[in-house]
Amino acid sequence: MTQITVQYYAILREQAGRSTETVETAGATAAGLYAQLAAHHHFTLARTVMKVAINGEFADWDTMLNNGDHVVFIPPVAGG
Repeated sequence: MTQITVQYYAILREQAGRSTETVETAGATAAGLYAQLAAHHHFTLARTVMKVAINGEFADWDTMLNNGDHVVFIPPVAGG
């Protein structure tokens, strides 16, 4: 198992009920981690409409995760 710190913004923060959490995951990629968390927190956003950052750098969803990584799921943001 890999221990990852996840940070949430906007609707994901509301749906998760927190802004950060540390999770143990068997999901080896960012996509696998999001699938696990989406099932747990009942996220309504598809990952295809979001970006992901790992350790402060934008990454592909198929990027492999390592123990201690910091992952941010970035939902679309509307503003004026």
